[in-house]
Amino acid sequence: MSNLIQRTLSGALYVAVVVAAILVHPLAFAAVFAVVSTLAVREFHSITGDAGYTRLFGMLLNILLFLGVGVWQYCDRLIATNYVFETSLSQIIAFAYVVMLLLALVYELTQYATALPAAHWGHLLAGQVMVALPFAMMLVVLAYSKWLLLALFVLLWTNDTGAYCVGSLTAKRKNGNHKMSPHISPKKSWEGLFGGAAFVLLASWILAHYGWFDCIDGWQFAPQPHAKFYAALAFGLLTTVAGTLGDLMESLLKRSYGIKDSGRFLPGHGGVLDRFDSLLLATPVIVIFLTLIRMFI
Repeated sequence: MSNLIQRTLSGALYVAVVVAAILVHPLAFAAVFAVVSTLAVREFHSITGDAGYTRLFGMLLNILLFLGVGVWQYCDRLIATNYVFETSLSQIIAFAYVVMLLLALVYELTQYATALPAAHWGHLLAGQVMVALPFAMMLVVLAYSKWLLLALFVLLWTNDTGAYCVGSLTAKRKNGNHKMSPHISPKKSWEGLFGGAAFVLLASWILAHYGWFDCIDGWQFAPQPHAKFYAALAFGLLTTVAGTLGDLMESLLKRSYGIKDSGRFLPGHGGVLDRFDSLLLATPVIVIFLTLIRMFI
């Protein structure tokens, strides 16, 4: 099978699984991405060369974090049947997360003579902040609306496609294009960034027109009749910038350890982190944006 066919089939499968997981049911999404995020954390620790016990602690912490955020968001927003019980369950999971984190620290202290506990401990914390937390925060976006989460993915894919097309065209000019960070990602250009942003802004407006952004609390009460369109454009712009930075952040990690792909999760596409690198910064930024929208509009 040629590499192009392999990439096309695996890419189509990847998109189908993501879309189906979002649209079918929140629990389906949680089940799929609990596994995906755990694999992503494992990849992170494989890249950084951590010991097996550090990888294990990282994956267990990821599951607890994902479960905790899922219980907090799903029960509070979508079920809201017994607030005291739901809050208590979230607190129990948060307590277990802290205990597991302390156990990891204690275990690292016992390995001082034979390993690099400071580096492993730092990588454990970095993996939680850089990988586990952004994946878990997708559940926060999902709790607002499945269409918002789907819009996040669609706009990130649109940005990648637009940036690739514009960047490839401008690279054919006599003097080429202007590289953003050639020592980290040689193919990324400023022309590609602005081209991708243009595609995303257009896609954001179209999605808003078809009601994908109607679900955010308070927008229906905004005095400005076109508020949802302006918010959609801001959503798209933030997604473009944060997604590009997330891609560069993951590239920086790989360059630092001298590897090309984070893993072999999808044939022809690399590892989990290679497929979801844009989300690593885009998701936290969008959660902050949605929180501000909910607070002030």
